[in-house]
Amino acid sequence: MATDSTSVYQYEEEYRNTLSTVDAEGKRVWIYPKKPAGPYHTARLVVTVVLLALFFGGPFIQIGGRPLLLFNFFERKFIIFGQAFWPQDFVLLALTLITLFVFIILFTVAFGRLWCGWACPQTIFMENVFRKIEYWIEGDANQQRKLDQAPWDQSKILKKGLKHFLFITLSVLIAHVAMAYLIGIDQVEQIITQSPAQHMAGFLGLLVFTAIFYGVFARFREQACIAVCPYGRLQSVLLVKNSIVVIYDWLRGEPRGKLKKNQPAAEPRGHCVDCKLCVHVCPTGIDIRHGTQLECVNCTACIDACDDVMEKVGYPKGLIRYSSYTAVEQGRQKIFTPRIAGYAAVLTALVSLLGYLIFTRADVEMTVLKAPGTLYTKTDDGNITNVYNIEFVNKTFADIPIEVRVESPASATLSKIGAEPLVIPKEGLIKNLFIVKIPEIDITGAKTAVVLTAYQNGKKIESATARFMGPIKIKKAGI
Repeated sequence: MATDSTSVYQYEEEYRNTLSTVDAEGKRVWIYPKKPAGPYHTARLVVTVVLLALFFGGPFIQIGGRPLLLFNFFERKFIIFGQAFWPQDFVLLALTLITLFVFIILFTVAFGRLWCGWACPQTIFMENVFRKIEYWIEGDANQQRKLDQAPWDQSKILKKGLKHFLFITLSVLIAHVAMAYLIGIDQVEQIITQSPAQHMAGFLGLLVFTAIFYGVFARFREQACIAVCPYGRLQSVLLVKNSIVVIYDWLRGEPRGKLKKNQPAAEPRGHCVDCKLCVHVCPTGIDIRHGTQLECVNCTACIDACDDVMEKVGYPKGLIRYSSYTAVEQGRQKIFTPRIAGYAAVLTALVSLLGYLIFTRADVEMTVLKAPGTLYTKTDDGNITNVYNIEFVNKTFADIPIEVRVESPASATLSKIGAEPLVIPKEGLIKNLFIVKIPEIDITGAKTAVVLTAYQNGKKIESATARFMGPIKIKKAGI
């Protein structure tokens, strides 16, 4: 029964002064969420299966002999969809991060914390993997609560022991897969199959990862979303009244009241029967009826629970649903707002620029620097020489033989110090000294621009400009 818009229910404000996971003494309140069930939960399980398949299969997927994803911070090597990126591509990395940040802003303004409830690894592993194991071994919320309060008998030891054994096993597996994204599946295989003494750093890294994952999913749990995750704090400044979130329809639900059989209500009341199932299934322990809160991860458990109750009491579903404040208050949903249009325009420009830079990126990067401690040398045949230290970075996965030529000035010549052929190793770099020689009569100032070009099998692949230093010419004043 919906109330008039002029008598909108006013939420009590006491909940804002406390956290649902902390008691009056500041001690943590352990959350025992009731087992969720319903269409949204089933859909989330399907998404979870797909995402977990991608996560665990990702290190084994290769494109052109290269991993699908690799984020090797230790060697400053990154591979995204088979394309290698190096420290020299810092501009691309920075632009990618800016683009991602703008995308997060746009997505959050439009759809709230949809990422948190459906795709965040913390939510996926906690709610759809570790929590499922807990339900399977210890039972639903009330059974878990009773088990924790029970003395340590044989049954409790077996249940707790089995649960934590599986938790540790899963944490070990997740740690190895996460490490594969950092150092590659081949390196992880060596750490597994060889003595820890041969790969002590990698072995310790796996131990640390395992401890972190086990600690988060066995003990820390919802605190990662409530107290640590910066995205939850960020949404407070990004969400607007038109953002799609999990929301309680207060116009239809209030004033709430218990529903009793064969007993008419003493006064008009809303559709909320105050069963508190929406609170009992919440993995962060909040009451969605208080409105949008930072702790809400939009997991939809409350939607399924409320819809089930509404169906049983004969009321329409959707008392709690995906909607917006504006849609509930005014009965109309508006997503494409001027703010959304502005963010979308900026995001489109960033994606276009990023795509252009990636597709026009050179496979070889050449950096030309003057050899340290040198200026110029004047030869007996009337030429001026400069020595340059040229660094070549190969961003591909194959050796590249190159030839360096001087393009301008036309009278300049180039020679390499050393007789060995110039071949840049795959995923590596080389440095070599080169001498540029220019006739003195062609030098017009103290610094002359010299263009050097690298060729691969006769094809121009990279160019760089250097400053050629020469003697300062002083014009004599006429008498």
